[in-house]
Amino acid sequence: MLELYQFELSHFSEKVRLILDYKGLAYRKIEVTPGIGQIELFRLAGQRQVPVLKDGNEVIADSTAIADYLERQYPDRPIIPTEPKLRGLTLLIEQWADESIGLNARKVLIGALNQDHALRAAFLPSSVPDVVKNLISAVPTEFLSVLGQGVGFGPDAIKSAMEAIKRDLTALTFILSEQPYLVTDHPTLADFAVAGLSAYLKFPGGNYLEIPDALKDRGVPGIADIGTFEPFFQWRDRLYAEYRKPLIGSPGGAGSPSTINIE
Repeated sequence: MLELYQFELSHFSEKVRLILDYKGLAYRKIEVTPGIGQIELFRLAGQRQVPVLKDGNEVIADSTAIADYLERQYPDRPIIPTEPKLRGLTLLIEQWADESIGLNARKVLIGALNQDHALRAAFLPSSVPDVVKNLISAVPTEFLSVLGQGVGFGPDAIKSAMEAIKRDLTALTFILSEQPYLVTDHPTLADFAVAGLSAYLKFPGGNYLEIPDALKDRGVPGIADIGTFEPFFQWRDRLYAEYRKPLIGSPGGAGSPSTINIE
């Protein structure tokens, strides 16, 4: 069985999970422990970032490389058109989604967590006592902003990312107003890249991710909760409903990620 080394909350991992589900491929999710688990991942894949796919003796790192591998090895339900113009457009949108939505979505989510106490608390598992949630929610936004500046997530960077995301979503909304998918009359890699990488902007509802219920259908204020981008998120919800497989059973059951040591 295919094995996907991942972070459950990684939007690049979600891009790959969408592709695997669309192709109907069975796979096992293996949650990589940040820090020490990434050292083990380096031994396996030669780099520390997720996602990484293991298929027998083959180990593939990076979501784009994984998509290309899956298309070659498992050609049923293709995600990359063969017609040159459509193929080029698909690959171009996927690269743009990685570099624009993928990077900026992380920044605006960090900015939202800095400013929105309730969203910050929603990230905590339900098992965390309310008193701890209240303490975390009460951390001053000024303190978090100072920390963010030290890692490139200061107010100016977040403002720029927010503006870029709004432009991206506006363009996508225009495109999708006249066609069911971004490139062809069926989903392609372009659609799964955009859908998966938008998870940080508004987490999908339903039982798709191992996240606290308070996070489902919730996201970045000013993006997830305004009508301008509602058609885009409706399109994404339809993509999920048609092609993303819900988790089976309760946490720890089939479909839930396993945390294991990497041999």
